[in-house]
Amino acid sequence: MTLMNTLGAVIFGLALLHTFSAKFFEVLAHKNTAHAGLFHLLGEVEVVFGFWAFVLIVVMALVSGGDAAVSYAESRQYTEPLFVFVVMVVAASRPVLELVGRVLKALARFTPVPDTIALVWFGLAVVPLLGSLITEPAAMTLAALMLAPKIFRQGIPEWLKYAALGVLFVNVSIGGTLTSYAAPPVLMVAAAWQWDSAFMLATFGWKAAVAVVLNATVVTLLLRKHIAGLTTDASTQTTPTEPVPLIVSLIHLAFLAGVVVFAHHPVFFLGLFLFFMGYTQAYERHQSPLILKEGLLVGFFLAGLVVLGGMQQWWLQPIVSSLAPHTLFFAALGLTAITDNAALTYLGSLIAGLSDQAKYLLVAGAVAGGGLTVIANAPNPAGVALLKRGFNDESIGAVGLLLGALPPTIVAAVMFLL
Repeated sequence: MTLMNTLGAVIFGLALLHTFSAKFFEVLAHKNTAHAGLFHLLGEVEVVFGFWAFVLIVVMALVSGGDAAVSYAESRQYTEPLFVFVVMVVAASRPVLELVGRVLKALARFTPVPDTIALVWFGLAVVPLLGSLITEPAAMTLAALMLAPKIFRQGIPEWLKYAALGVLFVNVSIGGTLTSYAAPPVLMVAAAWQWDSAFMLATFGWKAAVAVVLNATVVTLLLRKHIAGLTTDASTQTTPTEPVPLIVSLIHLAFLAGVVVFAHHPVFFLGLFLFFMGYTQAYERHQSPLILKEGLLVGFFLAGLVVLGGMQQWWLQPIVSSLAPHTLFFAALGLTAITDNAALTYLGSLIAGLSDQAKYLLVAGAVAGGGLTVIANAPNPAGVALLKRGFNDESIGAVGLLLGALPPTIVAAVMFLL
């Protein structure tokens, strides 16, 4: 344990404390108008880890020298933050949202419940499971934009919003486990442990699907009297009068598919994104404003987590490697709440001689706990950025999210322990 490791852990702890205090700063921003801008900035959850990552680099420069700080920052892998930014913007484009909305509305007509209730259930169950194909960040973006005008708005009890948010986060975290490439914590171990999509579907996928359906059904039943009379508009954006031609929506889907296919090759998906930006300008009449600000904030959050998380291996890996399999499951469930679940499973992949049972329980605990906090799973900051305006003070409280996510987390944990 070096001085820099100790300082890195302390700064990481301060970042966690700041994350749990974000709603407090938003309250201060409304009470103290003289410094409202500063408090509002400190209350942005997406800014927290980027801010403290900057603090870490400054401290590292003072302790170890500027060259060491620059070398460390450049040694980190930023593919995931870049991918989440790109896939958020593309998935949230109007042509994609309208096409998905049309398909789900058509399916809703075949259900025995009002269309709006069916669409809410689809957003909480079907779209998270779709994340196994289009990746979890894309599923989170689509689900959040579909659900925002129905659930995360004025008139819905605050505790129900947190219950729905907890279900959404947990379902997205476990809903990506039907394949080996869509969920970040699975992706970190799939190649090292030879886990293909067939293995994931047979071992994790069916259990995750049952938990997703149970979680979504319960919270939809709780919400039904509040949403039964709403319209079925699937988008939070202002919809122009001219409908989007099918060919434009299909081209947007092609861009989305290309970004997903090249998710691990930033040169390619960034190039596709630049073409996408050009296409949206060329056919601006079929577009709504792209969520560039929200996407950049989420990317900034995740990049900060990458920088801060790289200094935590010295204390996390010994914990992971020293535990018995079932103890490891519950430890992973808890540790995921304070560190990204992909980072946790990556550390597990470095441990030699880990049994098959321990591998399964490590990943199961990591994905089951992926909805407990904003930092637990990479897509969660995207959900926060898109949904926070529907909560009091336009901020999502860490305690409210934790309490809302506990019941669906327990359901997921029970299913994975079967």
